[in-house]
Amino acid sequence: MSSAPSAQPAAPGDAAAGAGSLRIESLRAGYDRMDVLHEVSLEIPEHRFTALVGPNGAGKTTLLRAITGLIPTSSGITYLGERKLTGRSPESIVATGISLVPEGRHVFPNMSVRDNLALGAYLRPARVRFEETYEEVCAMFPILRERARQSAKTLSGGEAQMLAIGRALMARPRLLVVDEPSLGLAPQVVTRVFQTLRSLADRGVTVFAVEQNVRQILQIADRAYVLSQGRIVDQGSARELLDHPEIRRAFLGM
Repeated sequence: MSSAPSAQPAAPGDAAAGAGSLRIESLRAGYDRMDVLHEVSLEIPEHRFTALVGPNGAGKTTLLRAITGLIPTSSGITYLGERKLTGRSPESIVATGISLVPEGRHVFPNMSVRDNLALGAYLRPARVRFEETYEEVCAMFPILRERARQSAKTLSGGEAQMLAIGRALMARPRLLVVDEPSLGLAPQVVTRVFQTLRSLADRGVTVFAVEQNVRQILQIADRAYVLSQGRIVDQGSARELLDHPEIRRAFLGM
């Protein structure tokens, strides 16, 4: 997989000031009428990289699914900027400016790389700017241009993750939500993926990522939240949490 170039192309995104910040107030959500999340409140500042860490089963993926409308919420309110997301369909939430990179990537293996990217631009505002955004994404991930006509099933795991991120960026999101970006990747590829997410935040895209690799993500994120048993139990700058004795014992084995 090729790494991002040293040149810094503009990241896709059309956020007005404040439009990329996410605010969640007292959110409850779960499955089969049983809440997994309990009164979760957090704030994701725009143009920053915010991480969500916690043990397996804490509810991290459930929170991302609730934000993106993939599961209903039982109470609480979510805003993107000044727009209320609660009760909207997933398609409507995408239209407000949120794109999800799902756990496991979920690219379409028998479709070409370019066609996979085109699926990310299915809403009309993104579709009319397809070529512009396609060039921006390929400038960030040159391997996608090289493999544009190949089927996605020919990609390595790291290349497929870049395709999944690129597909999400084709919607020109204000907020990029990423679920377990390092899952199943070799260590050197994980580093490249995290560097890409860091560079996206530096170029103006708000990034919110769930990740099991606590040490590495806290080294590059700006802020972080800790979720345990469906509740936010700690928050702060990523560096503060990385140095926190309880976090080091619980997640880093130190």
